[in-house]
Amino acid sequence: MPDKERLGCDMRPIQLILLGAPGAGKGTQASVISEKYHIPTISTGALIREAIARQTPLGMSAKKYIDAGALVPDQVVIDMIQDRLSQPDCADGFILDGFPRTVPQAQALEEMGVSITDVISIEVPDEEIQKRMEGRRICSVCGATFHVEHNPSPAGDRCPCGGMLTVRSDDDPAVVASRLATYHSMTEPLKEYYAKKGLLKIVQGQKQIADTTAHTLAALASRGGR
Repeated sequence: MPDKERLGCDMRPIQLILLGAPGAGKGTQASVISEKYHIPTISTGALIREAIARQTPLGMSAKKYIDAGALVPDQVVIDMIQDRLSQPDCADGFILDGFPRTVPQAQALEEMGVSITDVISIEVPDEEIQKRMEGRRICSVCGATFHVEHNPSPAGDRCPCGGMLTVRSDDDPAVVASRLATYHSMTEPLKEYYAKKGLLKIVQGQKQIADTTAHTLAALASRGGR
């Protein structure tokens, strides 16, 4: 059930879009919100991977493009989102992480009849994101995540499970720079789009995750005062 205290006088389900550049911490904040308000997080990447694993018609369609090294077309992603939002667990709200990525996708969401109630953009300078991602390490065995500065492994260059710590290919500085450029050109215009609708709230990412979480939850708590 939704958190009645958080909702205040606004009893609409939380239908939230999280914006932010790659590495800004959207996934972390989505997990906190999902657990606190018992609503699912819908990540397009996870959605596509699951559809492929289940070999659904949409998943097989997406796989053809991925195998060819091409982007999955908007319409395939939109159809997946529409199908996912029709599931019973979305009745009390949901969090969209990674969709929409462009203004046309946002317009397609509206054409589905989806009424977004909240849009939060987590703002972190590019320089800080580059530091975060360059220092990230992943265990090759269990998948645990560490950071050389903020969350080092107690076992040095290994995970406590014994696995070697590796750098993800998309954490390479050149790849990070390219992903940030794509975000600024394609996705950042959504801020203006939703600001004009009175839905956008800006959260400045903090050095401590807990501080960012406090600001994010405060932004959600203010929805009833709109």
